[in-house]
Amino acid sequence: MNFMPNGAGDTPRLLLLGGTSEIGLAILASLGLPAGAEVILAGRDEQRLAAAGKELPGTIQTMAYDAMDTGSHQAFADAVFAAGPLDVVISAAGVLIPQEEVERDVKRAADMVETNFTGHVTTLLAIATRMRAQGRGTIVVLSSVAAVRPRKANFVYGAAKAGLDAFARGLADSLHGTGVRVVLVRPGFVTGLYQTGG
Repeated sequence: MNFMPNGAGDTPRLLLLGGTSEIGLAILASLGLPAGAEVILAGRDEQRLAAAGKELPGTIQTMAYDAMDTGSHQAFADAVFAAGPLDVVISAAGVLIPQEEVERDVKRAADMVETNFTGHVTTLLAIATRMRAQGRGTIVVLSSVAAVRPRKANFVYGAAKAGLDAFARGLADSLHGTGVRVVLVRPGFVTGLYQTGG
């Protein structure tokens, strides 16, 4: 993936929403970032964020972020951009709760939908407005193959990802011609650790 530097002589700034996401961290590690890159890991668990940052190059910062706290997302985006433009945003906050568990406890189903869909929508709308104003940047949205191939074992998860998938495609269309692009990623089944809100 290519990222666009902020300007001549500037170093790249990147934000990982769901800062302990194994896929998100793997994407960051694969970018070949320069030593001076600024990487912001945003999530709920400060200790896990700090530990994840030790494996990455560049200057690592951590920020408090909860995908389920939708009322805080505009202020969160404002705070991130107050420190400077962003080149890459990876939206990776998510949780995978077993289907049988969400069928027993519908509140858990609501938590999964809010984390995997609603939280991305509110955060990325705020971020996209700022990126549109700066005229450049890349937003990477982690969807899932379950968005297009839901099964009885994961259809609530798949439904949330299907909503996210549609949102990302629409967001990409809305940003066409602005210098901001959206990259939609649909991983297949992976073994990893998901934490609500990042």
